[in-house]
Amino acid sequence: MDLQLFQCWRVALLLLLMPCGHQCVSVHILNKEPLHVIPGSSLVLKARIEQGPLEKVSMVTWEREDETGIAPTRATLASCPGESSECSGTRPNVRVNVEQQETTLQINGYSRADGGVYAVTVTDHTGAKTTAHCIVREYEAVNHVSVSINMSHSSLVCGEAWGTDPHFSWLHERVAISRTVGKVSEDGSLLLVTMTPICGHFTCMVSNKLGYSSATYTAGPCETEGRGTTAAVVCFVLLLLFGGALAFLLWRRHRLNNRGDSLHERLEETI
Repeated sequence: MDLQLFQCWRVALLLLLMPCGHQCVSVHILNKEPLHVIPGSSLVLKARIEQGPLEKVSMVTWEREDETGIAPTRATLASCPGESSECSGTRPNVRVNVEQQETTLQINGYSRADGGVYAVTVTDHTGAKTTAHCIVREYEAVNHVSVSINMSHSSLVCGEAWGTDPHFSWLHERVAISRTVGKVSEDGSLLLVTMTPICGHFTCMVSNKLGYSSATYTAGPCETEGRGTTAAVVCFVLLLLFGGALAFLLWRRHRLNNRGDSLHERLEETI
């Protein structure tokens, strides 16, 4: 029993003395990938550092390279000693903050040239390194909205070229879609038309943080009850006017005839 206990202690001591390698310190970027940034705003990347109780971070390095290309070149944005709370980058608009379990990269005045693959590398006291990556892209406005119809399925499809995080909404005759007109799909890009026949103007609006754009599909004119009622009222009024005019003419003719008869009778009496 004492021999087994001695062997357990021996194994534990060997594990403590063994170099940790890449598994002792790990780093994870907390931002959702890919991250889209509006030009002119600030790019902020946060990464969490996990380390063992006997491990120390000696260096934190942030780098960037192009997302596409045959042989993209990686450029160093900042290299900070592990014990430094804040350090400057290689450019005036770059700042890096290093805490015990977190590091933050901030680039002010983001431009299209700042897009690419960002890498944060953590080096421990033994020289072992671990790296995490995040893709950063420019936030694009919505572009080239179009509406097409699928007659076989009685549906309208709204398309958009390359805008970031597009949100779709539909209008029929400038009014939000009702159940009598149709049903919008979960992502908003498809409108299943239930009204028969398909008529009027269908407008798809696509928007995001930078604005909106729209496109309209025009079907045949709708024959609504309101228009039918209006036409009936107009016809009835016209009939009344025509009837009134005809009655007036008949009355006037009758009156003129009566006056003629009266004059004729007076002339006979005088003679």
